[in-house]
Amino acid sequence: MKKRISLIIISLFLVCAMAVNLSGCAMEVQAMDLMEGITSNAVKASDDLSAQNADVTDFAIRLFKASEQNGKNTLVSPLSVLCALAMTANGAEKETLEQMEAVLGMTTKELNPYLYSYMKKLSQEEKHKLNLANSIWFTDDKRFTVNQNFLQTNADYYGADIYKAPFNEQTCKDINSWVKQKTDEMIPKILDRIPQDAVMYLVNALAFEAEWAVMYDSFQVSEDVFTKEDGTKQDVEFMYSSEDVWLEDEKATGFMKYYEGGKYAFAALLPNEGVSVSDYIASLNGKSLNKLLAKPQNDTVQTAIPKFETEYDVEMSDILKGMGITRAFDPDHAEFNRLGTSKVDNIFISRVLHKTFISVGEKGTKAGAATVVETKDTGAPIAPQETKQVYLDRSFVYMLVDCENNIPFFIGTMMDIEK
Repeated sequence: MKKRISLIIISLFLVCAMAVNLSGCAMEVQAMDLMEGITSNAVKASDDLSAQNADVTDFAIRLFKASEQNGKNTLVSPLSVLCALAMTANGAEKETLEQMEAVLGMTTKELNPYLYSYMKKLSQEEKHKLNLANSIWFTDDKRFTVNQNFLQTNADYYGADIYKAPFNEQTCKDINSWVKQKTDEMIPKILDRIPQDAVMYLVNALAFEAEWAVMYDSFQVSEDVFTKEDGTKQDVEFMYSSEDVWLEDEKATGFMKYYEGGKYAFAALLPNEGVSVSDYIASLNGKSLNKLLAKPQNDTVQTAIPKFETEYDVEMSDILKGMGITRAFDPDHAEFNRLGTSKVDNIFISRVLHKTFISVGEKGTKAGAATVVETKDTGAPIAPQETKQVYLDRSFVYMLVDCENNIPFFIGTMMDIEK
């Protein structure tokens, strides 16, 4: 019986606005580090990413809309998923590649330099840091031969660490150790085992730490009521403040609260009375959101953010298939020869796992996410007119935004504070 190849791609996303030490413990990896034999080629970074930013925001909205579950908290990291799938797409060809590029919104020739340039421009200030790390792990089983050009491309554009390993229990520990280190122990374990037919893991870790530009004092925190869409009341601690960025479209009003330095912000959108969160999400598109984030209004806004903590866990295969990536999941027709070859059978994606976590409090925001892709071989400013108010005391949409590029790198819905 023929076997199909298992390729597992993990993208880790961590957001942490508290003061955090991202260096972690020294990692003891027993896998063979192949970076000694692969030197990254020089790539010129672009200073202007504006031509592609709208495409990235569009992907973010499409992924969010496809992931949203009516009545439930949703939380996805579009940038993390984009990085993981972009690295994977470097191993695809023909119709498989065409479908992936159509869903991602750019060709690999556009995505690679865009994400390279984006990573080169990441903020490294003391009170607001955004770090990206990538790694590739592939089996030393003789049945699988990795494509060196694939490794070189991901080394050049993504700075990926590359490991060759026996894909045994120790390799599982190694990958978990890498993940634990890159997320400052926020995600201590992502894999429980490595299937016999797995041949590769691509891992992307994104870590963000920042403080609010203006933290909340104790007198700004008090208990009030959050109302779910079904009318259920929940007693919640709210954080009250006055902000100066107002967001508004036809169906919602909101605001932005900046982190230290002003490069990143927490953005919230509260659907108008009578508009459900699902209906509001259905009305969103990348172009309108990009315009909303790029041209917010300067106005005084009295705000209230509930202190909340939530987790989200989803298998994204059906979501991505629904968005248009179908051939990559087809055991018989997926085309990943640019990634590597197997003596056993065809390489295809079997699973895409995505897990996220976020906690919002007085000092800032703390969150984490992981995305796993598995393949197998078993088959103008407006002058203030009046004081506005947006209290997030009922279901709302929220984002963590890169204000320089107007990209939501984290987006979710808060439907139930207690979940």
